[in-house]
Amino acid sequence: MRYAPPGLCVNDFALLRDDAGTYAVLHLQGPWTAEFDHLRMETSYGRATSTDLVRWKPEGTVFGNGLPGRFDQQAVWTMHPVRYGDGMAMFYTGVSGLTPDGWPLQSVGLAYSDRTDGTGWRRHGTGSVVEADARWYRTGEHMGWRDPFVVRDDESDGWVMVVCAADASLPVESGGCVAWATSEDLEHWTVHPPLVSPGDVDELECPVLERLDDGSWLLLGSVGATRGFEAWTAPRLRGPWTRRGPLGPTGSYAPRVIAAPDGSRVVLHTTPRRVNLTDSGERCRGMLAQPKLLVTAPDQSPRLEWWPGLNAWLGEETEQPALHAVGDVTLTGRVEIALRTDIADGESPALLVGCDGKNLWVTGPHGDRLGETILTEPAATLRILTIGEYVEVYADGVFVLTTLCYSGRPATWTVVSEGRTRTVPVRPIRLPDMDRDDASAIWPGPPVR
Repeated sequence: MRYAPPGLCVNDFALLRDDAGTYAVLHLQGPWTAEFDHLRMETSYGRATSTDLVRWKPEGTVFGNGLPGRFDQQAVWTMHPVRYGDGMAMFYTGVSGLTPDGWPLQSVGLAYSDRTDGTGWRRHGTGSVVEADARWYRTGEHMGWRDPFVVRDDESDGWVMVVCAADASLPVESGGCVAWATSEDLEHWTVHPPLVSPGDVDELECPVLERLDDGSWLLLGSVGATRGFEAWTAPRLRGPWTRRGPLGPTGSYAPRVIAAPDGSRVVLHTTPRRVNLTDSGERCRGMLAQPKLLVTAPDQSPRLEWWPGLNAWLGEETEQPALHAVGDVTLTGRVEIALRTDIADGESPALLVGCDGKNLWVTGPHGDRLGETILTEPAATLRILTIGEYVEVYADGVFVLTTLCYSGRPATWTVVSEGRTRTVPVRPIRLPDMDRDDASAIWPGPPVR
């Protein structure tokens, strides 16, 4: 259900699908550590393959830093491959070094491959193909020019690129924006003023453009301050863009959109971990989470729902304790659902989900608040998923909350509502790789004593 290469963590990624229907993920990769230096530890792309977007097979490293003296000599960050001719073109972030005050100098480069499986890359020249234009964007300290995403232009035979950038007309703390550029040949680009500049975002990272069935456009952007992602929509690429609000809750980041094997449009995203697999550990880069169904409709905000493709990984209903499970709860007034119990005190909840209408929260041992959100409308049902330490909550089918909890032991799920306690049947989850024991393995629960 979740993926990281053996012993490493996943950060930003890209998704491909070849003509045979095999998926490949290209991803930034680095060691599992709190002291993470993205200039020295994100210097290569890993690759994994899948036929169903759930079971991923690691395939090794496929791309790395450029030679000394080149624009990508220090680090290579987020990438986006697109079909081009019989092969692919990949746009990627290169870091050449640091400013005097230690800020990464970023630009966008290009590589080609004759294949469509995410391998066989060769660089186009020795320099970048598009850089920040100082007329509109910061170019030195506190600059941003990374995370390229390229699509066909809807008003010409050319291409449009969106990039994470810093609006030079705004303060640093609120200048996060989506820049854009156009090209006729993928190698020569014209930079334009910001496509989207909210004015209240520090960083607007990993922009994604998706053309919807009615010809309109969806833009997703990850917000640094909230560590979630938001959505914008527009009738055409050049706008006007309408902000639709959060799509992925805090803890979900760097989304990508792709067609699932069943033909539905899904979103995959990253999720963090904690060092040493404890609630007190520092947050670090993490894993690729399982797909969510992307639902869009005219004049409505897009939303993420439970993807039915996951149902094949669920077992029969049981009331037995399960560390990896999915359960559904009908809400009647204020409810509290206990998923795990404390190791020292079997009667005390170690992981609990609560809801009293619009307010939704998750607590750990001793009632410590692990996550919370306010729903737009009171919920009638909750679906809760736990995979090891990872927790997701869906309200009336919509993905609204995620958190981490490394405490407690599996217990029969119970719900307390209106003074009554009842058992919640769950469906255990069958994990694709049950036997992993490296640093990327899913938390197996508390030690046996």
